[in-house]
Amino acid sequence: MKLSIIIPTRNEEVYLPKLLKSIRKQTFQDYETIVADNKSEDKTSEIAKKYGCVLTQGGMPGPGRNLGAKIAKGEILLFLDSDTELENESFLELLIEEFNDKKLDMAVPMAHVDGTMLDKLFYGFWNSLVKAFQRISPFAGGWCIFATKDIHNKIKGFDEKIVLGEDSDYAKRAAKIGEFKILQGAKVKVSPRRFEKEGHLKIIVQSVLTGLYWAVKKRDKKNKVDYKFNIYDK
Repeated sequence: MKLSIIIPTRNEEVYLPKLLKSIRKQTFQDYETIVADNKSEDKTSEIAKKYGCVLTQGGMPGPGRNLGAKIAKGEILLFLDSDTELENESFLELLIEEFNDKKLDMAVPMAHVDGTMLDKLFYGFWNSLVKAFQRISPFAGGWCIFATKDIHNKIKGFDEKIVLGEDSDYAKRAAKIGEFKILQGAKVKVSPRRFEKEGHLKIIVQSVLTGLYWAVKKRDKKNKVDYKFNIYDK
């Protein structure tokens, strides 16, 4: 099955090459890479073209993913944040095989970070949380989401009115009509840069409050949690 990798970007000339290099090294080769760029003012677009990516208009992460999915040719969609990396060369091969063998409609792998002990504790907690709740109340990190194009279309993609938490909302809606599980075959490498720039306390409090908000308000779309799309590498 063909894979469409969709990456929303905004001024990502520092991180995007690392991700694209890790994609190029994969043993699985039946893929296309789509970069949905949100008016970058740096060399993001040039880098995307250099690596042979399909370049399309982007926006905030949710809308950017949807715009990429509209032109995707693959039966499976892989949404990646631009500051992630596929840590080993068999990442795609292992996870796509697992995705297909388990006949899944949507899935997320666990996350790995090279950072401080606090960074590792946070993502260790995240991994335990998503694994424990995968059948009760699915969570997803926007940094790496696998979904069939069919399920994406059926749930009408990411809810573009949600500023923060659109990834978990996507997972919950997909799981209502399809099969959702955590993939065990490989972990995705995520960046600690948000912690480094905004501080651990702010991000942890923001994550907890957002989780509580969705638990109480469910799909109330007036979530006003402050979120800015890549304010780091200007």
